[in-house]
Amino acid sequence: MSSLLHQQQFSLDHGAWIDCLATTDNLLIIQDLDGVCMELVKDPLDRVIDLDYVRATEAFDGHFYVLTNGEHTGPRGINGIVERAFGEGGEPRYLPGLAAGGVQWQTRAGEVSHPGVSEAELRFLAAVPDRMRSRLHQFFDQYPEAIAAADLQSGINASALDNMASPTANLNTLYGLLGDRRALYTDLQYAMQTLMEELLRDAARQGLADSFFVHYAPNHGRGPDGKEILWFGEGDESGTTDFQFMLRGAIKEAGVLALLNRYYAAKTGEFPLGQDFSVRQAPHSHADLLDLVIQNFDPALMPTLIGVGDTVTSVVVMEKGEPVAKRGGSDRNFLHLIQALGQQFGTGNLVTYVDSSGGELKNRRALKLEDRGGKTIVTAGPGDPRDGDDPLVLNVVFPGGYRQYCQAFQTAAARRP
Repeated sequence: MSSLLHQQQFSLDHGAWIDCLATTDNLLIIQDLDGVCMELVKDPLDRVIDLDYVRATEAFDGHFYVLTNGEHTGPRGINGIVERAFGEGGEPRYLPGLAAGGVQWQTRAGEVSHPGVSEAELRFLAAVPDRMRSRLHQFFDQYPEAIAAADLQSGINASALDNMASPTANLNTLYGLLGDRRALYTDLQYAMQTLMEELLRDAARQGLADSFFVHYAPNHGRGPDGKEILWFGEGDESGTTDFQFMLRGAIKEAGVLALLNRYYAAKTGEFPLGQDFSVRQAPHSHADLLDLVIQNFDPALMPTLIGVGDTVTSVVVMEKGEPVAKRGGSDRNFLHLIQALGQQFGTGNLVTYVDSSGGELKNRRALKLEDRGGKTIVTAGPGDPRDGDDPLVLNVVFPGGYRQYCQAFQTAAARRP
């Protein structure tokens, strides 16, 4: 079935997708979290995960890993959400895989480590959330009438995320509180961008010049300098809402290699890239990552990869009178690498897209459906022909969002031998 699906775009053939997951022995699912198996919400503390979905992932043990820019641990980590789903007295089974862009590893039993990360780097990161809170207070002190005092404090508390390896300023709640004051929200985005640049300079002064980078989510891709392009809010779109101060090398596409390395070791007892390989040792470019796999991984053992994400952006803007496609999103590059690996190794890899536009965040482009001759088809979405020749092809899409995806996933799990 996958040999057919990987040649398609915007397929709604969920039955074939379920068959692929249920019947493929040599399978590796690499899945994002927010917006994929949970609803996107303004405050990460409000996230909820379905217990039946968590249990379903166990049917794919050894064949399923998460890859997220969020974290496993901490007050807003996925582990706390899973624990609440199991309830008091329950024995939670955690979601294995990589978090914080790839630098935080977790086993199914909940054992967490940070491969390739130094104590000095963790100490610097620990101070970042307080810097974020302080800068947010300074910003709104200039505009005392913008948000009611009680709402402002709760908004700031919801915005400065105490992530251990990827402290984040998440502006979703403040965006909602600002209402129609769009210009002020854009100024807030500038303020957070300025703080990120200051943090990078401070790290350099402490001998950590090569330790960190800034991830903007969602974004407009990367510029010629390799840095991500901030998406300033326009109209009803919030643009970039997450300003993540991250460890250099913590990019999802590198996480694909780290997970493949562990997958091969579980099958053969040998790590193709070495037992100590981490994302911090990986190259950053798409071509170099692909070459590293080609050079080190046995093609006969290469699994069919199923990449699942929701954050893929593609928009055409006019620059100097010419249309220019701006393509980004925190899931784009890891999905693109999975697509390229499938083409290189002939494994029928599937790029799976979950439409998260129905959540609380207003920075997602919805899939457009039409009935033609009694058949429902997708006529528009990220990477459709109006955006030009997008290198990423979304093979299978779930326009019904995380609920539709989780139901299909659970159906596949129930059929897994």
